[in-house]
Amino acid sequence: MHHIRYNKKHNANKPVISVKTSKTNHYANNVIINGTSQVIYRPERPLSCGAKVWIETVHPVLLDGKEWVGFP
Repeated sequence: MHHIRYNKKHNANKPVISVKTSKTNHYANNVIINGTSQVIYRPERPLSCGAKVWIETVHPVLLDGKEWVGFP
C-alpha cells in the first residue's frame, strides 16, 4: 500500500508486488507463477507483515520477466 500511494502522489513506478520467502523479500511490478498456487484469505490470523490475503506456491516465479526461484 505504501508504494501504491507513493506512486500516485509522485507519478512514480516503484514495484508494488511483494514476493516473500521465509528469509527474503523481493518487489516487482509483474509476477508470473510457473505452477500451482493458492490464494489464502485469513483475516483472523494475518501474516506477521499484516497481510490478510496472499498467494502461496512452491513453484518458480518470474519477477519482472526474470526467473527467480525462492523455494527448494
